[in-house]
Amino acid sequence: MRQPSQIPFDLTPTPSLARDDLIVGEGNALAVEAIDQWPHWSHPVLLVVGPIGSGKTHLATAWAEASGASVLRAGEPASDLISQAPFAVLAEDIDRAGFEAEELFALLNAARLGGGTVLLTSRKPVSAMPFALPDLLSRLRAATVTDLSAPDEALLSGVLMKLAADRQVEFDPRLIDYAVARMERSMEAAAELIRRLDMEALASKERITKTLLQRILAEMDVERSRAS
Repeated sequence: MRQPSQIPFDLTPTPSLARDDLIVGEGNALAVEAIDQWPHWSHPVLLVVGPIGSGKTHLATAWAEASGASVLRAGEPASDLISQAPFAVLAEDIDRAGFEAEELFALLNAARLGGGTVLLTSRKPVSAMPFALPDLLSRLRAATVTDLSAPDEALLSGVLMKLAADRQVEFDPRLIDYAVARMERSMEAAAELIRRLDMEALASKERITKTLLQRILAEMDVERSRAS
């Protein structure tokens, strides 16, 4: 009788979000170039706009690491972060509920006056953000804006290969092409696919096959349909 497979603990370290591990493609090239130009920005505020899964967090983390930036989180005051110049501050997903318009305005105004630099990320453009404070909207419209698109096939292939290497997963390049043609176009989906493949392969002590890949992709597709 075949012994049931054991489900291993997922103890693999979190993939690196450092600049050297940032894969550049058509959809993110301009944004990567923008963060690489720091601290020689033409404007002290950079706003990165992109959909879920486009890689905003990786870009923001890479910039924060390079600049030594502090992080402004929703509901927190900006005063402590801008008390000493020059400052570098990161605020992610500012379009979501929770960020106070007055605090964001204080941050951007201090940067405009020469106090430091700010990187903002958002899923929505300025015109669709939930802020009513005119002075804040004015500062946001004046910022340098760079857009991210969902990863194209070349970028997604590179991400899958990198994530597989991070986990020491043997992934046939032909299977990567198969996956890219059928999976959701997002960085999160790529990470989840490799995680599941790794866990299944470890549990069954078998290599990653097309049959296993098809099953995992189908499961993820069903879960995505239920969540939508």
